[in-house]
Amino acid sequence: MAKVHLPQRVAHLVGDALVHEIDAPDYRSMMAALDARFPGVRDALEKDHAVVLDGDIIEEPLLEALSDDTEVHFITRLGGG
Repeated sequence: MAKVHLPQRVAHLVGDALVHEIDAPDYRSMMAALDARFPGVRDALEKDHAVVLDGDIIEEPLLEALSDDTEVHFITRLGGG
C-alpha cells in the first residue's frame, strides 16, 4: 500500500491523522479512495499543493503508477511574481 503523508492544513478534514496507507494502482485511484474516506480532501489538496512521489515533484500525477512502497507527499505550492 502506498503511504500518503498529508499536510497539516488538511488535518481538520482527516480527523488529524496525517499519514494513511492507501491500496491503489495509480495516483488517480489513490485520490478517489482518499476522497471517499474524507470528502473534500481532494479539492483541498489539488487547489494549493504539489505532489511528490518518492521524492520527485510530479507536475501531472493522475496516471502515475503507485507501488506498495510508494511514498506520496503534498507540499504547498509557492507563488511568485
